[in-house]
Amino acid sequence: MDDSRRISAKAVPADAVLPQARGALGLILLDTRFPRPQGDAGNPASWSRPVRTRVVARAWPDQVVTEARQLREGPLPAVFAEAVRELAASGVTAITTSCGFLVLLQHELQCVSSVPVVTSSLLLLPALLRTETSVGVLTISAGQLATDHFLAAGVPPDRLADVHVQGMDPAGEFATAILGNREHLDTRAAEREAVAAARALQQRAPGLRTLVLECTNLPPYRAAIEQATGWRVLSLFDAVPRA
Repeated sequence: MDDSRRISAKAVPADAVLPQARGALGLILLDTRFPRPQGDAGNPASWSRPVRTRVVARAWPDQVVTEARQLREGPLPAVFAEAVRELAASGVTAITTSCGFLVLLQHELQCVSSVPVVTSSLLLLPALLRTETSVGVLTISAGQLATDHFLAAGVPPDRLADVHVQGMDPAGEFATAILGNREHLDTRAAEREAVAAARALQQRAPGLRTLVLECTNLPPYRAAIEQATGWRVLSLFDAVPRA
């Protein structure tokens, strides 16, 4: 299992925008068929505010959960930018996405939007690191989440080593269902895997107090993780106000 890494490198972070907007939310969705239970940030019913969606055709999970160069140099940034423009023109007051790895495009998407854009829960990290010595991140893929993602989120280069990353089991039900874009997901198995991953991180970094869920498909298991670890667990819902 490729389940953990510690991030360290130096680069210039991009600015992160954490809006306190109200009103309709624009939600950019990947081209997926896997189930999105209540609590999944890609399920419009999980938000207690009006939601307007745009699906980015052919933006499959395994094309977005990838290394920075592949995503940035491919065709998807322009397509995501057009989706942002359309949603902003429709009258939404904020825009978010259904994949935390899109933090790589935070600066580019905000530049084409007239309203605040929050691409990822990872944008919470800079503020958390101002008050905590270290922060945990639970991701769908520790093998793909890298320094560039954290720099794009605005993590200061000298604090990268204070971000402790834990990945979901790449061979488990959750990762294979989401990244494989399967039509079926065993949510009980996914919850067990999320709890197991969080506990593994807690063993490695017992001083952590806060865990950020990178993956927008993980919030349905938030309560189980909190109960198992005693941690405060944050997600995209904490970066984008619900109402």
